[in-house]
Amino acid sequence: MGTPTSIARAIARWIGDTNALARPPDVLDKAKTCLRDMIGVAAQAADLPSSRQAAAYAAAMGGAQATLIGSAQRASVAEAAFANATLAHGLVQEDMHTPSVSHIGVVVWPALLALAESRPEHPPFSGRDLIEAGVVGYQVMGRLGQALITKDLARLFRPTGLVGAVGAAAAGARLLHLSEDETVSALALAANTAGGLNEWPHVGGDEMFFHAGHAARNAVTSVLLARAGARGSESAFEGRAGLFAAYGGAPRERLELGGGWEILAVYHKPAPACNYAQTPAQAALSLMKKNPLTARDIERVVVKSFPEAIAYPGCDHAGPYRTLLQAKMSIQFVVAATLVAGRLDDSALRDFASDGEAARLARRIRLETDAEFAAAYPQRQGAEVVVSTKDGRSYRARLAALEPLDAEGVRSRTRAALLRLFGEARTSEIEVEIDAIASSPDAARLARLLGRSA
Repeated sequence: MGTPTSIARAIARWIGDTNALARPPDVLDKAKTCLRDMIGVAAQAADLPSSRQAAAYAAAMGGAQATLIGSAQRASVAEAAFANATLAHGLVQEDMHTPSVSHIGVVVWPALLALAESRPEHPPFSGRDLIEAGVVGYQVMGRLGQALITKDLARLFRPTGLVGAVGAAAAGARLLHLSEDETVSALALAANTAGGLNEWPHVGGDEMFFHAGHAARNAVTSVLLARAGARGSESAFEGRAGLFAAYGGAPRERLELGGGWEILAVYHKPAPACNYAQTPAQAALSLMKKNPLTARDIERVVVKSFPEAIAYPGCDHAGPYRTLLQAKMSIQFVVAATLVAGRLDDSALRDFASDGEAARLARRIRLETDAEFAAAYPQRQGAEVVVSTKDGRSYRARLAALEPLDAEGVRSRTRAALLRLFGEARTSEIEVEIDAIASSPDAARLARLLGRSA
């Protein structure tokens, strides 16, 4: 009986053998929507403090190979991946893969766009190369996250930080056409960078913004090191001191990558807030639109959800809130802000000061587990909002599942963000490039269009 194939080698062989676009057009269409969404959210977040910090740091580190989104400055390939992933994470509105509790596009696409600019003296990577690599990254990161992440693990460690570098390294290895052995090393090196603590939502820290940035940078570094000859441990995943032993208890013997495409399971957030606050906020908005009441009529609120949502760090937090990020993680606050403003957008979530109406209402909101929602998760994320008014009336709105933003909604939101950042002419160029990316001879052209002229 032969030696079992390692997880890293099995992934590497799958990466080399798979044809990600030899499927119905929904995979290509979804990949373009995911790429568009990352670009749009990054453009919208370009002037946030964490975005400016990441871009300034990346530029100060030297290098000029790769584009910084929305900036006239450039940076090294690895630091551009870091900065652009941080930008794309800044609004808390990135795409979401619920089964792995991870944000995939915010890591994979910035790493690939930076790598696409990494060899100007050689024939460029094609747009098809970029898209196929992206689909591969979603598959590996999504499946690894499902195998590794549990509710208890997610209380301590950020899922995107644990599996992001591996997913983006898989994508980068595909883009650069690494050999099987090089890909094994890239994946193993990336596994060694897994990290990201979930203390930040408890105290209002900024670490979350940079988790995606670190993962994207670590992926790029791992891929380039492997291409240069660095060797990673073949058993980095299932070994006695490998990733699963370190974070997931009993080591896994295999990681299944076949079957459906995980990119098709990704949804696009309608609101710039935590994944687990999305459906409760939609229920709150539905309730306000259908009933004749204002936030000042409300005495108390009960939000019914499922255990994973209530247990996730920062989600069951009635205040006070030190930062906007901490408020955006709180189901109580996002629901309260929606009830107060009568809408669900970034500006409605900015009233997080302790004496603000939304923050005061958040203190009167309680979370409860609902058995039906618990049984349906993660295939569906349901929520119910029950409002009791000061005069004794009761209103409720129940949604069996989240209503995600569709492809046209992503297109519209991205266009609005690009217009604010670049104007009509450049926005049109970027839109044309994304639409035709699968036939583009040079994937780096899209990356270059995302920078500002000096």
